[in-house]
Amino acid sequence: MLVIFVVLGAAVLHATWNAMAHGAPDRVAGLALFELSAGVIGLIAVLFMGLPPAGTWWYIAASAILHVAYLGGLLASYQLGQFSQMYPLARGTSPWVVAVVSIVILNQQLALIELAGVLLISGGLIGLVFIGRPGRRQAPALLAAFGTGLMIASYTVVDGVAVHKMPVATYMGWVFMLQGFAVPIAVLCWRGPRSFNLPRPAILSGLAGGVVSMAAYGLVLWAQTRGTLAAIAALRETSIIFGAIIGALFFHERFGPKRAAAALVVVAGIVLITLG
Repeated sequence: MLVIFVVLGAAVLHATWNAMAHGAPDRVAGLALFELSAGVIGLIAVLFMGLPPAGTWWYIAASAILHVAYLGGLLASYQLGQFSQMYPLARGTSPWVVAVVSIVILNQQLALIELAGVLLISGGLIGLVFIGRPGRRQAPALLAAFGTGLMIASYTVVDGVAVHKMPVATYMGWVFMLQGFAVPIAVLCWRGPRSFNLPRPAILSGLAGGVVSMAAYGLVLWAQTRGTLAAIAALRETSIIFGAIIGALFFHERFGPKRAAAALVVVAGIVLITLG
């Protein structure tokens, strides 16, 4: 139960920082500030924790690269589509992909009731997207969100293996330091210093978002050392429910009874995983 509550808490934090990123006046600069803040925290962790064990560098490099690709897909999704549709599709794609990989490749055991829970959560989350009947004009946004979901699944699998080979703080510090400094440097090269000519509230919000995202990520990494990868990946994506609520309350995007029903399907999946 502790693991479940920790992952659900991480889901709330994750939906919060994604909403902050979507609501930023300049989303590119906002994400760069998120990553800069996380990179500084990662550097501090590295200074305290030191080098990772021999033979584990490729996990760190792979996760950092996948995270940068994920952020690019996330940015494209938010530029092209609605938060309450793009966020569910990106996050809802991940659990079933992780479930397949963890069972087929990593040989992890998943009880039937847990597998049913994963499928319900994935189905409910993707249902939150297609209830709105997206048209052809939204195809690029949907493809960007789906690609983002594949990146999420990829780094989730890498992370799930890596946290059993080194301390969570060591892994997290190196990954965040690498990606955290890479993103703002790339933005500076792409758009120049004027990218960060933002109002003070926007700068503070961006830096705070990095702290929130790192806290959410750290909680999930801790949970992955104590539970099955597929179940935790599915529970993590319940952030979609919180994201849909945030989209309705703060971005004035429709929620409605059909989306509420899809959210209840997700809750049913959580119950099954809990019973498993």
